[in-house]
Amino acid sequence: MRLPTTAGFNIDNEIIFINAFNASEPEQSLLGQDVNIIASGPSIQQLSLPELLKIPTIFVNGSLSLIGHHRFTDVVGYVISDARFINHQPEILRQHYTGQPLYATLAVFEAMATTHPDIMRTYHHAMRVLYPVDRPWGVKSNKLSFSKLIFKKKLLNKKMPLSCFMNHPNFIIDDSYKSAEIGVSLNVTHGFVEAGTVAYVATQLAFSRHAAAIHLYGIDLINSDQPRFYEHTNNSAPSTLNTVISDRIVPSFNLLSRVYKEHGVCVINHSPISKALFGNL
Repeated sequence: MRLPTTAGFNIDNEIIFINAFNASEPEQSLLGQDVNIIASGPSIQQLSLPELLKIPTIFVNGSLSLIGHHRFTDVVGYVISDARFINHQPEILRQHYTGQPLYATLAVFEAMATTHPDIMRTYHHAMRVLYPVDRPWGVKSNKLSFSKLIFKKKLLNKKMPLSCFMNHPNFIIDDSYKSAEIGVSLNVTHGFVEAGTVAYVATQLAFSRHAAAIHLYGIDLINSDQPRFYEHTNNSAPSTLNTVISDRIVPSFNLLSRVYKEHGVCVINHSPISKALFGNL
């Protein structure tokens, strides 16, 4: 299945184009570099952040707000996969996004076209579209309209089973779990596999960009009922992590860790909260 290479958005009668992610672009290479992925769990507040500031870093969702207090010198990515974050925390992009490499789904960019049109006009060259492999036009879960997209929808929006990609060279699919099929992408140029958390998308992105090792921070999981480190009780966004931890997130990360290690890339979970949940991290 050939995916589109460019998405166009109509913002006040101006067409803004955003390219799809392509791992072969020279600027996407992280070859030979260790990469930190910083999520939003409360354990981030216990981190010694000065030790991490010079290491290539990928932020997800609200963890970008850390740059407001700490000088990260090598931000190599910012990942958003769910448009609900845009709608619930619009001020984080307004305050902290200044053209860092942004990787997001079509649903996220559609939301941004409404909530942050000036950001898209100014920084669209630094943005790349990521697609879930099983629904490359996937917007159903966010219930957003894609009337502003100008390219032809030749692909179906209907979600496909991951088993369709069992023999695809860029995916490893495991259908042995009774609750749901799980999988991992070897190159998100061809799509990423969902597991219920944006950190899983970011990890697949880091591998696709040829990171030497991937370090995960703030993937706490079992305290997902608590506010994220950048929230407080009164403005905490709902979390659905507790409904997919055992069935999807943990087995997916264990599969990812095993597969990536076979390809020479270690994935290390540094969260003191969730480390015991994972067999391979």
